[in-house]
Amino acid sequence: MNSIYRTQYCGTLTKKHIGEKVVLSGWVSKIRDKGFLLWIDLRDREGIVQLVFDGKHTPQGLLERARNLQREFVIQIEGTVVEREAKNPKISTGDIEIVVTAMTILNESKTPPFTIEENTDGGEELRMQYRYLDIRRVPIKENLLFRHKLTMEVRKFLSDVGFIEVETPYLIKSTPEGAEDFIVPSRVDKGMFYALPQSPQTFKQLLMVGGMDKYFQIVKCFRDEDFRADRQPEFTQIDCEMSFVNQEEVLSQFEALLKHLLKTLKGIEIVDAIPRISYADAMDNYGSDKPDIRFDMQLKDITDIAQGRGFNLFDTQEYVGGIVIPNGAEYSRKQIDELIDWVKRPQVGAKGMIWVKFTGKGVTSSINKYFEPFEEKDFSIWREKTGAKDGDLVLILVGPKEQTQTQLGVLRMEMGRRLVLRNPEEFAPLWVVDFPLFSKDEETNHFHAMHHPFTAPKEEDMSLLKSAPEKVKASAYDLVLNGHEIGGGSIRIHRKKLQQEVFKLLGFTPEEAQSQFGFLMDAFQYGAPPHGGIALGLDRLVALLCGKESIRDFIAFPKNNSGRDTMIKAPSFVEESQIKKRGLVITEINDEAEE
Repeated sequence: MNSIYRTQYCGTLTKKHIGEKVVLSGWVSKIRDKGFLLWIDLRDREGIVQLVFDGKHTPQGLLERARNLQREFVIQIEGTVVEREAKNPKISTGDIEIVVTAMTILNESKTPPFTIEENTDGGEELRMQYRYLDIRRVPIKENLLFRHKLTMEVRKFLSDVGFIEVETPYLIKSTPEGAEDFIVPSRVDKGMFYALPQSPQTFKQLLMVGGMDKYFQIVKCFRDEDFRADRQPEFTQIDCEMSFVNQEEVLSQFEALLKHLLKTLKGIEIVDAIPRISYADAMDNYGSDKPDIRFDMQLKDITDIAQGRGFNLFDTQEYVGGIVIPNGAEYSRKQIDELIDWVKRPQVGAKGMIWVKFTGKGVTSSINKYFEPFEEKDFSIWREKTGAKDGDLVLILVGPKEQTQTQLGVLRMEMGRRLVLRNPEEFAPLWVVDFPLFSKDEETNHFHAMHHPFTAPKEEDMSLLKSAPEKVKASAYDLVLNGHEIGGGSIRIHRKKLQQEVFKLLGFTPEEAQSQFGFLMDAFQYGAPPHGGIALGLDRLVALLCGKESIRDFIAFPKNNSGRDTMIKAPSFVEESQIKKRGLVITEINDEAEE
């Protein structure tokens, strides 16, 4: 390393450097003063090394100068690497220390608002306000370094198999793709707006029309969605597209990418093919289109055996389903009541919960009184249908089928968490396939695209587009890891006539379709090849491979739960002159926007 400030990084020094003279620069992490001895932990990007100042080796006056240092001062030191007497196995440099012979203070520091250590005393909002300090902490630094390694592995893997990285525009046309667009007013064309891309979807299809054959891009995407925990208004995708491929070829290619990342970055080799499950089976068995298959606890449909017994709650509902909690019969009534309150939360939305305990002494249930005279044999068929054993607890929800399955899926994930069945060091990828092409709004009777309007129907379902569009399956697929969707894609429509037909089913008039997507349909007239692709969520993938579910600590400068950057105070008001230049007039301002 050729630098006037250092010969090595602090964290790279080992016993092989003993006896060498080094120059190091970094931040003062800790100071321990024993009077005749002073130790300082010096930190840089690669780690921490211990500095020693003593009366024997330290030049006169340097020890006193070192005593005036404070945490986060930026210093440069010269010294000799020696073997450490009291070794520290917790750090990579724990076998050595540096006897300091010279020191320069490069910059002083105010006392930080929180301790810059692995276990900090700073809350999340405070750390986001001073994110540049938070990045100095080992966990955040390591997260960003891991993100870098994963990104480089993705680029190398895709490049090696023939993908070309191409940048697509950030200032595009606003098109309806699901979430709201972030719009950008034009100064030159007053009254007109650009939009920030929710994804490069149409551009990557145009690149296929242009003959690029295999494209990828690690790209920022923007969606002006309602704020929810762990969702960012800007996020990063590994965006990919391929020409002359079918669904099987796309799945094979990106299954290989995920396996490569797991092996290279985590040392985990998956030999078998990643399992696949249909959307219908995912909902029936797991209550989710992104199932966590690290644990079982599948949903059990007991509608047929629960109904017809004279219990109005069961007889008047579309679906009765449950999950079996192993050894749950030990739960107290207080614990069960707490679970009932939990499923009533808005995030779950159930109106209540029924429970049945199977024990060696018999069966107890919250519905015993509705089956009089009650005998244990009345529930023997329940035991058989659910697979419950002695000592197990069955939790039951009722209601409309799709809604209740989803509620049971949320309950299943919560019980998996409580029973410590979701091991963050275990990785269980899954393909979900055979999605419906459309979802139907029962109130408006309108169809919506389950993925996006450019998704191709399955060839075998083409005949149903006119007669029964709700039965058409899509050539679409999601890649799921540990209960999270990390990627989604599809084979695309590449013929203008079919695209027009799908637009019509989605409620677009020919004029609207031409106005919004005319450029794409025009391109289809010039020999568009069959093509398909996938977009992987980089932020989510990095977090999951590090055993975390929150993406925020894997983004250098994230937004908070309200979509605000509390460090730079964005969004913010702009000068009135900027607004006038763009031909805009603000008619109403929400005073809370500044808070």
